[in-house]
Amino acid sequence: MSEIVRRALFLAPGLALASAVSAQTPVARAVMVSTWDFGRVANAAGIEIRRARGSALDMVEAGGRVVESDPDNTSVGIGGYPDRDGRVTLDACIMNWNGDIGAVCALEDITHPVSVARAVMEKTPHTMLVGEGARRFALDQAFETAVMPSPSAEAAWREWLKTSTYAPVSNRENTEWRSMPGGPGNHDTIGLLAIGLDGHMAGACTTSGLAFKMRGRVGDSPIIGAGLFVDDEVGAATATGVGEDVVRVAGSHAVVEAMRQGKSPTEACRSVIERLARLRGTAVADHQVAFLALSKQGEWGGWALQPGFTFAVTDASGATRVERAGSLFEAR
Repeated sequence: MSEIVRRALFLAPGLALASAVSAQTPVARAVMVSTWDFGRVANAAGIEIRRARGSALDMVEAGGRVVESDPDNTSVGIGGYPDRDGRVTLDACIMNWNGDIGAVCALEDITHPVSVARAVMEKTPHTMLVGEGARRFALDQAFETAVMPSPSAEAAWREWLKTSTYAPVSNRENTEWRSMPGGPGNHDTIGLLAIGLDGHMAGACTTSGLAFKMRGRVGDSPIIGAGLFVDDEVGAATATGVGEDVVRVAGSHAVVEAMRQGKSPTEACRSVIERLARLRGTAVADHQVAFLALSKQGEWGGWALQPGFTFAVTDASGATRVERAGSLFEAR
């Protein structure tokens, strides 16, 4: 029995290692992938940009904006849940094929943080702006504002105040977006990766962060190398789940480096999930962390700690399918 199996079985009573990774079903090579079921609508926007000969950067920005605009999405954008003080703070980053990057953290009352992140990249000498400085920059650039939290998000926060219980809920991105907007929970993020018509790659990540987080908390989503990394020679990766765990292993960068060493996207994602499990042991027994990767050649793959992580895969024709990633641990 391998060390990773021994460590996995040790994590918690009843926890078992999932079955071995199966071969990826043959499909057309992807030109865009995005995390979670709502990645489908994000990819649709990105593909329209590609058809209009927009760049990979334009594709991921457009996809991110669609999800940020959805009031029923409680983990991204205008519908996002507030922190424990009742204020919604937004994080985002973007990265292109040249290694140009931009990010915003703890941005308030701005509809499209992914576009503000792009503006930081293109219009400032910096790579990240935070808090009030990020908001001032967004207003100076005439970005659209919005009232946050939304009525349903504020209602959820007031309900949460009755107990103030703080515990991660795995795969909240899907369960709440699909069937219970306004329900309790805390997770985050849409990550998007794309290949343009010219073959160049870009990625973006945008989130309202963990619901009911401490004021000032920032996770992995706006951090290049953690929530997102793009290397035009190799491929790109993005992360979702408990950001603190992703940061510990510089997750997205680690996935891309594993691909550089010859691993497939799925194998690369799995290797970093296994590394996290070895590092943290029982501390991640009930956490969800997942990675999604896209190679320069359009090969795609993902892997997660817990079952339930899904992602949208779109080929050059615009055909999209939602895939369910393998996971290190089985459902208990």
